[in-house]
Amino acid sequence: MIQKILIANRGEIAVRIVRACGEMGITSAAIFTDADRHALQVRKADEAYNIGPDSVAGYLNAHRIVNLAVATGCDALHPGYGFLSENPQLAEICARRNIRFIGPNAEVIRRMGDKLEARRSMQAAGVPVVPGSVRNLSGLDEALALAEDFGYPVMLKATSGGGGRGIRRCNDAQALRRNYDRVLSEATKAFGSADVFLEKCVDNPRHIEMQILADSHGNTVHLFERDCSIQRRHQKLIEIAPSPQLNDEQRALLGDYAVRAARAVNYENAGTVEFLLAEDGQFYFMEMNTRLQVEHTVTETITGIDIVREQIRIASGEPLSYRQDQISRRGYAMEFRINAEDPKNDFLPSFGRITRYFAPGGPGVRTDAAIYTGYQIPPYYDSMCAKLTVWALDWEQVLNRAARALEDMGVYGVKTTIPYYLEILKTEDFRSGKFNTSFVEEHPELVDYATSRPTREMAAVIAAAVAAHLGN
Repeated sequence: MIQKILIANRGEIAVRIVRACGEMGITSAAIFTDADRHALQVRKADEAYNIGPDSVAGYLNAHRIVNLAVATGCDALHPGYGFLSENPQLAEICARRNIRFIGPNAEVIRRMGDKLEARRSMQAAGVPVVPGSVRNLSGLDEALALAEDFGYPVMLKATSGGGGRGIRRCNDAQALRRNYDRVLSEATKAFGSADVFLEKCVDNPRHIEMQILADSHGNTVHLFERDCSIQRRHQKLIEIAPSPQLNDEQRALLGDYAVRAARAVNYENAGTVEFLLAEDGQFYFMEMNTRLQVEHTVTETITGIDIVREQIRIASGEPLSYRQDQISRRGYAMEFRINAEDPKNDFLPSFGRITRYFAPGGPGVRTDAAIYTGYQIPPYYDSMCAKLTVWALDWEQVLNRAARALEDMGVYGVKTTIPYYLEILKTEDFRSGKFNTSFVEEHPELVDYATSRPTREMAAVIAAAVAAHLGN
C-alpha cells in the first residue's frame, strides 16, 4: 500500500484528499504558494511545502512538483482536479521517477484529452457520438462547408479543450465567421493548441455523466449517473445523483456505454464519461474526464463508496473493493458549488476576507470547504470556495433539505451564489425534475432576489460594533 502522498493541488479538493489519507493511515504532504500560505490544506496535511511566490505557476510546474515528491519521500502523487490533473506530462514524469500517479496512465490521458481521438475511440467501441468533423479544421472555409452539411446550429470546439473553455455555439454562418478566430485564440491561450473541430449542436440537451472505476486486474464498474444540466456558460453549478430525468432502462444503457468506453481505452483508476441526452431520447458521448470530478461527492453519497479511497487502492495495485452487482444506490444527492461570485453583477468574482463562516449540519448534509472565518480568498484561483452536498430518501425531501441547508450556511464578507441557488430551488421547472442545459439562460429573473441582509448577519454586525465600542 502507498505510504505517503504528495497532493499536487489546493483548496477543498486538497483537504478532501488529506482526509482520505488520514483514514487510510497514509502520510499526506500538501503544497502551497505564497498566496496560499494560510490555506486550509496547509493546516490539515501532515506536511506542507512552499512551491514559490508565483500564485499559479507553482501549481503548474510538473518537474518541480515531482522533484519535491521524490525529495520528501513520497511514493505517490494525487493531482486532484484542475491544474495538472489531465496533463499527460505529469503522469509521465511520475512514472520516470518511480512515483505512483493516482490516475490513468499518460497515454490514456493524452488520447482522451484529444477530443477527436476520444470520438474515434468511442465510435470504434460502439458508443454513439454527436455528428461532427473527423479531423481538425483546416480553416474557416472548411468549417463553413461542414456547417452547411450538418445544418445549423453547430458547436465550434477546441480539440484539447475542457472545463467549458474554447467552445462557442454558432447559429448561422455569420456567427461561425465571428467566432472562429475567437475560439482559436481561446484554445491557444488555454491549451497551447489552435486545433479546433466542429460538431452538430444538440439543442436543449440534458448533461448526464457516468462515474466509472477500473483497476489493473481487468475489473471495471460504474457508480451510476450524475445530472449536471444546471450550468452557466458550460460551467456546472448544481449536480444531482441519480438523475431525476432518467428511467431504469436509460440508466442501464448509459452504464453499459460508460463501462464499454472505459474498457475500449484500457482505462485504470477513477474517470467520468460525459454524455448529452437529446430531446428525442438519444444519448451522445461528449468527453471523458481522466480525473476525479468536483461532483464526486454526490456519487459517494448515494452509493456509500469512497471514490478517493478507491483511487488510492487502485494506484497501489489492489483490486476494486466492489463488483458491479454489489453496488447499489439509495435516495437522491445534490451538490451546490458555493462560488465567491455576485449573481446580481453577472456573476463577477467576489474575492476578499471571510468575516464569518458557518457550515450547515443536520441529517444528510456534507460540506467540503477550503474556507474558515478570517480566511482571505485569493484572487488568483477559481471562485469556488466550498461545496454543499445534501442527501435524502426521495426527490421532494432532498429539495426541502437543500433549501434548509443553504439557509443554514453562512458565508459573510464576500458575495456568494447561495441566494441564487435558493431561487433555483423555488422554480417549478427545477422542482419537477424537468430541466436542461438552457435552464439558467431561460430563467434570467432568478438573479432578482431580495438584497436585504439576513437577520442573523445584521445581528452579527451589530454585535461586532458593540464589542468594538466597548473595547475602546
